[in-house]
Amino acid sequence: MAKFKVYISDYDYPDIEIEKTVLEPIGAEVIGLQCNTGENLAELAKDADAIIQQYAKIPRETIEKLSNCKVIARYGIGVDIVDVDAAYEHGMVVTNVADYCIDEVADHSISMAFTLIRSIPSYNKATHEGRWHWRDWNAPIHRMREMTFGLVGFGRIAQNMARKLAAFGFNIVAFDPYVSKSFMSTFGVTKVDLPTLLKESHLVDVMCPHTPETHHLINEETLKLMRKDAILINCARGKVVDNHALYRALTEGWIVAAGLDDTEEEPAKVSNWTPDMNPLFTLDNVIVTPHAAYVSQSALNEARRTAAENVKAVLLGETPPNLVKPSLNVRVLNGQK
Repeated sequence: MAKFKVYISDYDYPDIEIEKTVLEPIGAEVIGLQCNTGENLAELAKDADAIIQQYAKIPRETIEKLSNCKVIARYGIGVDIVDVDAAYEHGMVVTNVADYCIDEVADHSISMAFTLIRSIPSYNKATHEGRWHWRDWNAPIHRMREMTFGLVGFGRIAQNMARKLAAFGFNIVAFDPYVSKSFMSTFGVTKVDLPTLLKESHLVDVMCPHTPETHHLINEETLKLMRKDAILINCARGKVVDNHALYRALTEGWIVAAGLDDTEEEPAKVSNWTPDMNPLFTLDNVIVTPHAAYVSQSALNEARRTAAENVKAVLLGETPPNLVKPSLNVRVLNGQK
């Protein structure tokens, strides 16, 4: 009989063999579900000792019903879809995978930016329709070393981007109230406030987490500050950008194009999602990828193994390597609930 029951709330991997390889040797039964919205998760995993989660939302109401659960482990970096405070109040710890896809997200974001700088989607569509002329793009194409690239947020992914973008000669500026001017300067980046970044940047690249403070950070007011020939890139959480405001910006000519790795409704977390739920999918000057910026085979394998190792540590009474809110976690792990 298994000592532990570990439920995977949802996953879009072909199997759960990596997780089993880590957890079965300690006597855990690993059970894969496909509850990507999180609805009825408490009933499906009511006897869980641990839950590994990809897209499923785990709110307070679910947590209150998981009487035996010791850990909720995210496959990814962000924990905005878990009620972290509720988890700790009910004697659970929360873990994430803190740095598994830094290169992937940086490279994806840069690739989106370069694709739009060079108007490749527009040219590709035109040539397939029989139009063979460079003037089919309705905005100026700038030389990269004459452009300003603005980073909204200057965490590890943005820092990775800055190192790579420097080779192309961009003037790189960044806004991040939690990072010093001197630290940014070590990357050749100039620290500016958000209005200055928006007004001066040809590329505005959102690289901040989704928090109550950053919800709809890019909105009608901030979009109107941007250059008319600016491009917006968002490879952070979809909800950082107000999609209704972005639609207006793109259709009314406030900015010229956008590249998104996730839209505001976050389709992976919505049952029966269709693109007509979001008018941005009707526009030719928007490219959208399916929350795929973090993807490479190496990154996926690393995320899965790390999430499972976090669970393994908690079930064995050890401190996992990737605790969220560690000051509170220590008290929980010591039985001080």
